[in-house]
Amino acid sequence: MIHLIIGNTGSGKTTYSNDLKIKTKGIIFSIDKWNSMLFLPDKKPNDGLEWFLERIDRAESIIMTLIEQLENSKTDSVLDLGFSKFEHREKFRKFANYHGLDLTTHFLDISKDTRLKRIMKRNKEKGETFEFEVTKENFDFMENWFEKPNESKMINGILISE
Repeated sequence: MIHLIIGNTGSGKTTYSNDLKIKTKGIIFSIDKWNSMLFLPDKKPNDGLEWFLERIDRAESIIMTLIEQLENSKTDSVLDLGFSKFEHREKFRKFANYHGLDLTTHFLDISKDTRLKRIMKRNKEKGETFEFEVTKENFDFMENWFEKPNESKMINGILISE
């Protein structure tokens, strides 16, 4: 089973994913951790969004090969990969369909105010789910970047709201 964890910045995707990983005895793939460990140390000040997206795409190619191996051993994959865009979610839906894999969508629909408070708290405390600081500018960018899943893509999905 593949679990797509969807939510805007600060919605609690990583916390939710960690809980789901325990419940399903699955393996979590968190793009924030991959970015923090593999990519951010090499980032130059003028590297922008395209620089990140290219690296994320390469990381996801590896993740897909690992998902196939996990499915063969009947182990769930919990994907905390952001999934801000419809096209990004479709990439994994098509992958699942092509390989005959079950997929469940989990959408964390949390208010902007709650998410911003969480981000500011996480930046300050640098707790368990902290990988890098999310600035107010980054947060505001994601408000316009994120595409909320439509009802047709949430059929048989799980909706988490406040």
